[in-house]
Amino acid sequence: MNRVVELPLWLLILILGFAAFSALERVLAPSVRWFFRRRMQKVVTQVNTKLDRPIEPFKLARRHDMIQRVIYDPKVAEAIAEHVQTEGVPENVAFEAARSYAHEIVPSFSASLYFGFAMRASRWLSRTLYRVRLGHFDEAAIEAIDPEATVIFVMNHRSNMDYVLVTYLAAERSALSYAVGEWAQVWPLKHLIRAMGAYFIRRKSRNPLYRRVLARYVQLATAGGVTQAVFPEGGLSLDGTVREPKLGLLNYVVSDFDPEGARDVVFVPVALNYDRVLEDRVLLSAADAGVRKFRFSLLKMLGFIGRQIKFKMTGRYHRFGYASVSFGDPVSLREFVKTCPDNVTECVARKVMDRVRDVVPVLPVPLVATVLLDADGALSGDEVAVRVTALAKRLEANGAHIHVPRDSLEYAAEIGLKILSMRHIVVGQNEALTASDKERATLQFYANSIAHLVEAAQDQKAAPKKPRRKKVSKTT
Repeated sequence: MNRVVELPLWLLILILGFAAFSALERVLAPSVRWFFRRRMQKVVTQVNTKLDRPIEPFKLARRHDMIQRVIYDPKVAEAIAEHVQTEGVPENVAFEAARSYAHEIVPSFSASLYFGFAMRASRWLSRTLYRVRLGHFDEAAIEAIDPEATVIFVMNHRSNMDYVLVTYLAAERSALSYAVGEWAQVWPLKHLIRAMGAYFIRRKSRNPLYRRVLARYVQLATAGGVTQAVFPEGGLSLDGTVREPKLGLLNYVVSDFDPEGARDVVFVPVALNYDRVLEDRVLLSAADAGVRKFRFSLLKMLGFIGRQIKFKMTGRYHRFGYASVSFGDPVSLREFVKTCPDNVTECVARKVMDRVRDVVPVLPVPLVATVLLDADGALSGDEVAVRVTALAKRLEANGAHIHVPRDSLEYAAEIGLKILSMRHIVVGQNEALTASDKERATLQFYANSIAHLVEAAQDQKAAPKKPRRKKVSKTT
């Protein structure tokens, strides 16, 4: 028992390493997990007292438990069996494929990160880049939504700033769970986005097994009351218009909905618009190429950030105009299925997207862009102001929601011209302003954001009517 045992140094280090790992795994790790879990529960308890819609337990479940719940779901098991038959692979291979899909999709929500970092960051970034305005917002209609219902915000997709802006404006109501495309599957961004409650989707995947795993997660989250935000257009608008919806995610929700169930699903239309979309030229290049591929350039991004820092330090920094968000009238799925028993998904998508189009905010740059594109030649600054005023009044008479900075349409025209002139989209002196030949596509991009409202106002043959609702425009 007292004999000396000699060991090589490398073996001693290896034994000590295994011992340390075992101690960490069996003793320290559970304690650390318990500490952070308890801390998160305290944060959630405090946050829920301030939210209109408290965070549901489903969202707070451990990620490992949620992955297990998805892959052992009976419908996923059926999909695995079908995959085995169609692909001719062993069952364990198909099961591992389903597990990898679930691991990719399921988020890992952190209340501390969401309400500690994300909310502050989204507020700071939104206010730094834009003058943020809340457009149409029927507070009574939003508050009338059943507290037990699952709320799904359905939005048009103008910019990747949409995530930031809506997260900021919805901060007092609930924690949103976004459906995020492949663009965010890069380290370390994907870990941050997943911790904020977002789930990843492969928009172009036609793999039946992947689709079933994704569908079951969305359906389980909806049944669990998780507040979600989706972009039915399936990606950023390349030409600035509000495009027709794709039915994928909406179909997952509608197809699993039980009208007699305890929990209703309420779709809230959300429309966003900007005086400047940060990715506008990238989107226009993709439209010209006819291929929806966006090349991410770290150098260009750093260069852009560097220029803005330089402008800030030298006193030449200007925010990129106005950014506005409007909320349309909610659509209760339980009530809606009574009016459209067949093709419910298409009916819901059409109804909700029509309401999104109805409340798209009208901002200075889209107004000025529309006026300049309609002009036969050069216009003076005063002529632009007169035409912007006339166009805005026609739109407002037809029910559009217009943000009028300082309650002056003349000032709105001035702001719109200033933003476009600084970017050399509008050229010429004050008495002879015209669209740059090289930038007409950019001008059209911004005019397209309200083109449907302009067309509706032109087609209105009846006498001008008062706006359907009182226009609300708030500074946030």
